[in-house]
Amino acid sequence: MKKIQQGFTLIELMIVVAIIGILAAVALPAYQDYTLRAKISEVVLAASACRTTITEVYQTASGTALPAASAWGCESTDPSKFVSAIDTSATGIVTVTANAAQLNNSDIVAGTSDDVELAPFNGSGNAMGASDIGSPVFEWQCGPGTNGMNPRFLPGSCRG
Repeated sequence: MKKIQQGFTLIELMIVVAIIGILAAVALPAYQDYTLRAKISEVVLAASACRTTITEVYQTASGTALPAASAWGCESTDPSKFVSAIDTSATGIVTVTANAAQLNNSDIVAGTSDDVELAPFNGSGNAMGASDIGSPVFEWQCGPGTNGMNPRFLPGSCRG
């Protein structure tokens, strides 16, 4: 009498476990980078209020003087869970400092690799300055700041 095989052999089960292990080994680091980039996108988003304020000042201001550094009206200390500070320069460059402790990643160290900068540029491709008062901001360029964050963690639009 023929016996019908039921279940899986040990080899078949070991192959399946090995495949799952390989997939997990590849997927876990990618997922960890993805979650960190999602947190960093909040850091970039925190500069949105400053972008609006600075754009408005450049377009509507009269005279030849821009606000002093940290006097644009959009600066903040401890604005959110992943952002520890937002600061501005005299020309409107926005520096957002990430809260390295909350990001919980050994590649992002407080004070050495936690800044993202957004800078306004005119239509000629030059950084905006006092001579650009009354003209629109053509574009904002985003990238690692003075204590630059690793570009690998920045959103795709912010790696330039």
